[in-house]
Amino acid sequence: MHEQIIAKFNSLKEKQLSIDITRGKPDTDQLDLSNELLDISIPTHSEEGIDLRNYGEPFGIKEARKLGSELLDAPIENILAGEQSSLLLTYQTVLSNFLFADPVPWKNLNKPKFICPVPGFDRHFMMLEDFGIEAVPIPLNQDGIDLDAFEEVLKEDSEFVGILCVPKHSNPSGDTYADENLQKMFEIGSNFSNKFLFLFDHAYLVHDFLPTAEQKPLWSVAVESGVQNQTVITTSFSKVTFGGGGISFLATAGHSLELIKKVRTTMIICPDKLNQKRHVEFFKNADNVKLHMKKHADLVRPKFEIAYSYLEKLPKECGIFSRPTGGYFITYSTTKPIATKVVELCKELGVLITPAGSTFPKNNDPKNSVIRLAPTYVSKEDLEIAMEVFITSVEVAHLDIVI
Repeated sequence: MHEQIIAKFNSLKEKQLSIDITRGKPDTDQLDLSNELLDISIPTHSEEGIDLRNYGEPFGIKEARKLGSELLDAPIENILAGEQSSLLLTYQTVLSNFLFADPVPWKNLNKPKFICPVPGFDRHFMMLEDFGIEAVPIPLNQDGIDLDAFEEVLKEDSEFVGILCVPKHSNPSGDTYADENLQKMFEIGSNFSNKFLFLFDHAYLVHDFLPTAEQKPLWSVAVESGVQNQTVITTSFSKVTFGGGGISFLATAGHSLELIKKVRTTMIICPDKLNQKRHVEFFKNADNVKLHMKKHADLVRPKFEIAYSYLEKLPKECGIFSRPTGGYFITYSTTKPIATKVVELCKELGVLITPAGSTFPKNNDPKNSVIRLAPTYVSKEDLEIAMEVFITSVEVAHLDIVI
């Protein structure tokens, strides 16, 4: 068996491949679905008579906020419409609390800390590092965060200021939080402090490609739990229309709403109101957004099915993999501490994968076992080759074969 694996490894190496599956980006055919945006004709003024070509409206035009209200199931008065990504609004939320949180800005705390479920999104960890905020990991399960670990961690330190989650099709495992998990999270966090921030990057809100467990609107769960003033939910069209060319939305209330307005009033002279109007004209309403995402699903689903078909070839003793029903990633967890070795072997064969450890704060995966796979931004043919490289590399590393 070892000889067969070595022969396959060497055969793949001879192909001199150059395939990149490091980031979860839409492929060209997905971007083509929104090409009408490039030519759509829009008026120069909003429904309220605001000149879209001029300065002003740092919180977004009303019709864009209405679309965000439909998507997030929150009142329009609690919605902001912003720039291209949920990550940017998430960053602005952290910034506003860092500078102006009441009663004590986070910058004045000795060692502010955030709880981050892992495996998680590397850019979230990078963002917190920018502010000198420590990201403290807790396990993420299939139905949400490990609530016992969440409660235990909060008992250990008084300077926790919030938790940062991707609540649906979580990056990179694809897990979707159950309503009960969210309700209990709200209860535990608010009991810890009525200033504890629940920050949700809802980047994959409408990105189902297979039937997905029902999840109540986050805003409704927050209101029912009485924590809407402590809750900030962001989402965007980054992977709905164009990367960097979409629009974003934020829902919050009370002091959290005033904080984000304060920082945006200073930071943002105005968002791209023309682009906001263009998106409103393109989609009209949330139902049409969901219909548009079904077209995305038809393009994305086959690539995930290809990835699953190859991962199923690996013996179970090598590891396990997630089977997301939406989003852009698959997590493979090795049974041995070999994630770094697997990624290195893939690179040797010409396939780039997200660096091992990047789904943990400070790139520190204590078990060196989690690998993130992103199957969307390659052709089906290249994906099949990349997955052959991946499973071969896992076998080599797991069996400790000398190449």
